[in-house]
Amino acid sequence: MLIRGLGELCITAGLILLLFVTYELWGTGRYTHEQQDRLGKEMMRSWGSAGSGKVTTERVSLGKGLAMIRIPKLGASYRYVVIEGVSLADLRKGPGHYPGTQLPGEVGNFVVSGHRTTYSAPFNRIGRLTRGDEIDIDTRDGKYVYRITDKRVVDPTDVEVTAPVPFHPGARPTKRMITLTTCHPLYSAAERLIVFGELSAQYPRVTGK
Repeated sequence: MLIRGLGELCITAGLILLLFVTYELWGTGRYTHEQQDRLGKEMMRSWGSAGSGKVTTERVSLGKGLAMIRIPKLGASYRYVVIEGVSLADLRKGPGHYPGTQLPGEVGNFVVSGHRTTYSAPFNRIGRLTRGDEIDIDTRDGKYVYRITDKRVVDPTDVEVTAPVPFHPGARPTKRMITLTTCHPLYSAAERLIVFGELSAQYPRVTGK
């Protein structure tokens, strides 16, 4: 009876674990998909149907859509609304822009963080990116094309990666940079995977895009 009871307990525990994993990978992804759809439509409505002809980015409220990120190497369907903010609630909606860091196209460091395994895992595959790969950021008035320059794994305490000049707090920036951050390795938060890039081109937004 004892062995049978232990066996049933193990089966029950296994089912609970399976349900939890299913929710973490599918259930949270469904939530993010719904939020991305809602915020994307809201952002596009706010942008209107015409660009202003100059490349600028406006600041938005926390939790709202700031821009669209696309990474061609990760496929034509790879596109996410970048949320303003990096709280737990913000990152459940999609990749988040660190408040206080630069906006797209500005001199300094435009920093974006995202989940790697849950909530649609927007940064699941950024470890595949290599030097020269393209990161596109679309905003109300412009498209910013960044090219990857470096990739590192750092400790979670290395917050200097978000400085205007990464790893050099207090230094005056002269470059227009992007920094992507996510947990590392997969299914762990022991370290952080960091991808750096620099602006290589910028264009006014095409009407209706």
